[in-house]
Amino acid sequence: MERVFIVGAKRTPIGSFGGSLKDIPAGQLASVAIKSAMEQASVNVNIIDEVIVGNVVSAGQGMGVARQASLAAGIPNEVPAYSVNMVCGSGMKSVMDAVSHIKAGDAKLVVAAGVETMSQIPFIVPAKVRDGNKMGNMSLNDLLINDGLTDVFNQYHMGVTAENIAKSVEISREEQDKFALESQRKAVSAIESEKFVDEIVPVDVRRKREVVSFSVDEYPKSDATLDGLSKLRPAFDKEGTVTAGNASGINDGASAIIVASESAVIEHQLTPLVEIVGYAQSGLEPEIMGLGPVEAVSKALVKAEISIDEVGVFELNEAFAAQALGVIHQLADKHDVSKQSILEKSNPNGGAIALGHPLGASGNRIIVSLIHELNRAKHCYGVASLCVGGGMGTAIVIKSLNS
Repeated sequence: MERVFIVGAKRTPIGSFGGSLKDIPAGQLASVAIKSAMEQASVNVNIIDEVIVGNVVSAGQGMGVARQASLAAGIPNEVPAYSVNMVCGSGMKSVMDAVSHIKAGDAKLVVAAGVETMSQIPFIVPAKVRDGNKMGNMSLNDLLINDGLTDVFNQYHMGVTAENIAKSVEISREEQDKFALESQRKAVSAIESEKFVDEIVPVDVRRKREVVSFSVDEYPKSDATLDGLSKLRPAFDKEGTVTAGNASGINDGASAIIVASESAVIEHQLTPLVEIVGYAQSGLEPEIMGLGPVEAVSKALVKAEISIDEVGVFELNEAFAAQALGVIHQLADKHDVSKQSILEKSNPNGGAIALGHPLGASGNRIIVSLIHELNRAKHCYGVASLCVGGGMGTAIVIKSLNS
């Protein structure tokens, strides 16, 4: 079975909710990342076999976000494209699908991307209005909450699942706030030292009467303090510990990866960035969905035939500090290593608490960031993983070719 490589990996800067990217449609935003990843890989559009784009809430974006992105990126009409929705795991699932198709012999070169424009998610009227609203007021439903941030099985916000983990794994408010502050510190430091420059493609955005180049993640808080975080009220349970400060943001962004078979690398003289050596998915109770990465990472390590000690960098999506810490605690216990050893290797340039969490893009974005950090730091193996709403987890293991 063919080895599979990543030959291009780029992302847009992440925009704040209602921020710099608020007016750019999902398909167009994804196309920016796709174009840049193809240029980085020196891939001709005519050799692309397929385009897969992760996207969670596509309502109001028009038919076929993936197809829109593909054609806008200059990929020929003859190349098929489809969107995939595995909630927060969507952007990573697009990469997994690409690997599966290559290993099955159905493709040699696949664009795997992810995008979310949360600023554009619409409000809707109830479906019953099609039968007629004979009298009285109608309420609007916010699809951002309904389709993006609510656990459909329990009808409560994703934040409540983080509260469940904080209680069951015994993660204190102080531990969560310290983790959140460290995420902010690392992200701000990474921006100041220009660590993200190589992975980010600037996006042209209109501001009033001029077009400017948006090139830096705008969500990180350089003025965050532990004292400030400790004063925030619990957001989901008045007696709880999860706050707006120790949770991920609501954001806009896109990311793209070019996945290639070994034969395509040889035939087209491409330069691999990393090799994909394992990936896995898992399921568990929706109430503790945030712990999904524990089993997903463990299964992926088995497939990659490595131990957790061999992992040099973890990119663990920070949906919530309680959730990320819960994963670290349980991974450490499961693999008989110290919590500190995993914590020290995790999210060296900050995570979603600081950078933001554009739902369909995040699973792809953390792979892009992992690739660049892995090669910069000369580590051999890296793991990217996310929890997935509804009670799932995804994980992927990559191997640097420069370690």
